[in-house]
Amino acid sequence: MLIALFVIVGLSLLILGHEAGHFAVAKLFKLKVDEFGFGFPPRMFAWRPFNKTTGKPSETEYSFNWLPFGGFVKIAGENDALSDDIAKSDEENAALKKRLFIFQSAPVRSLIVVAGVVVNFLIGWFLLTLVLLIGTPQALVITQIQPGSPAEQAGFLAGDVVKDFLDSKSFTDFVNQNRGKSITLEVMRGGKDIEITAVPRVETNPNQGALGVFLADAGTERQGFFTAIWEGLRNSLSICWMTLVAFYDLIKNLLFRGSLLEGVVGPVGIFSVAQETGRVGWVYLIQLLSIISLNLAVVNLIPFPALDGGRFFMILIEKIKGSPISRQIESIVNVVGFAFLILLMVLLTFRDVRNLL
Repeated sequence: MLIALFVIVGLSLLILGHEAGHFAVAKLFKLKVDEFGFGFPPRMFAWRPFNKTTGKPSETEYSFNWLPFGGFVKIAGENDALSDDIAKSDEENAALKKRLFIFQSAPVRSLIVVAGVVVNFLIGWFLLTLVLLIGTPQALVITQIQPGSPAEQAGFLAGDVVKDFLDSKSFTDFVNQNRGKSITLEVMRGGKDIEITAVPRVETNPNQGALGVFLADAGTERQGFFTAIWEGLRNSLSICWMTLVAFYDLIKNLLFRGSLLEGVVGPVGIFSVAQETGRVGWVYLIQLLSIISLNLAVVNLIPFPALDGGRFFMILIEKIKGSPISRQIESIVNVVGFAFLILLMVLLTFRDVRNLL
């Protein structure tokens, strides 16, 4: 229960931090922000802080909502219908128009759009640095089992800590060298050491491993302050690159093979991995959150409709062609992109639930 609560709060803060990035940069350039919400509607309560300078309540409403999964920010002028109405209004709205998102220069809009990505990267970097400062025992953890694999048949479980191997490469090399042979591995489960015998597959396809397990190299030596900062940055960039490659493989498999990569999980899978990770130690949950934050940064920066990267790409096209993109076309592209992302999330969730049953 505590692990689930930790994950919910952690994921909410990651998403909230992302939105806070958009909010902070919009405020920095003095744009009109209508609302900053903690969580998602239905609304619990809201308030407008008193502005001593104007002697009136703040123009920005701060709301608390019942669904605690992140947050949102409403920047005036992002809504097409509102922007069109104001564009046709008289000169009384000239001052207001200067504070609307749609009327900002391309560089300003770009900074607002990518601000959330930057915040997620900084959070991931900070958390990885924190893990390096604390230090954790080195361990090789099984994070997921492929259905129907030799590992599943032998009785391996997600969360098992593999003994005698401290990194995934040496373990994978050992398994590949013993394809078709009976091997006995010792794992730690629930504080107890267990021996499990399995026979790795001789033949595999691109989505399978010989044993059928997904591994995580856990554990780091405690580092000094400046070393931790540097190594945290280096590891963050490495994770970002691996995330980009994984997303490319995911889309390629989905479009050309009609299948999802086994190593990719959705919301249900994240909770399952977190439950098993939390049993190893709380510091590993912090490490998991750092990876998720970096994943959010990379995925949001991909030039795909409905994502921040897609919006940035639209601004870039607008700048190159020298004229705004049709709002109708942009809306259609974003709706199609959003529908695709929802479909992808549903497919991942369905598979995660199926794997748990």
